[in-house]
Amino acid sequence: MIKVGINGFGRIGRLVFRAAQNRNDIQVVGINDLLDVDYIAYMLKYDTIHGQFNGTVEVKDGNLVVNGNNIRVSAERNPADLKWDAVGAEYVVESTGLFLSKDKAQGHIDAGAKYVVMSAPSKDDTRMYVCGV
Repeated sequence: MIKVGINGFGRIGRLVFRAAQNRNDIQVVGINDLLDVDYIAYMLKYDTIHGQFNGTVEVKDGNLVVNGNNIRVSAERNPADLKWDAVGAEYVVESTGLFLSKDKAQGHIDAGAKYVVMSAPSKDDTRMYVCGV
């Protein structure tokens, strides 16, 4: 099972989450965004383009419970403070658009992640891959 954390739960973060829900080998274990957890739940449930979320979404004790799975929700500004290792996140999807260099993304590694996937072009010489090209 691949355990994933998502930093930034805007359009891209929510689409990554929805895509992960369609896979049996990926589990989202943490979401970090400065939005209130109730608003995060609402935005996940209702999408004007992709429609209503196909599953259950609840808020319990400050975390999301999606299809019965508890997902830690945090609101940290500094990636190094996210403690990804505490939830077992091996991969982090960086979808805030703010941490797009090796130095800035390193905070996720320092917080316990093994890999960081940037969802936007990097601001330095970090390799960029485009699937299907």
